[in-house]
Amino acid sequence: MSAGKDIRLTVLSPQKTVLQVQTGRVELPASKGRFVVLYNHAPVITSLEEGDLVYETGGRVEKLHVLSGFAEVNENTVTVCAEI
Repeated sequence: MSAGKDIRLTVLSPQKTVLQVQTGRVELPASKGRFVVLYNHAPVITSLEEGDLVYETGGRVEKLHVLSGFAEVNENTVTVCAEI
């Protein structure tokens, strides 16, 4: 991950903020198929289906299982509202 090329990832559930990290990439289980968000990705809003949200932080690949929800990608920020 290069400095200045990070994406801010925020995951919210109905109960609380689950995750807030800086990452180089986010892989989402979108309802039309999995896709990867990299730095400067085009804006998009998508629904999510059950699957793993995958992101890299601290040189490690991390996973968070979501049941359903929505994701917005805009200006190097990924905001996920999901049932966990």
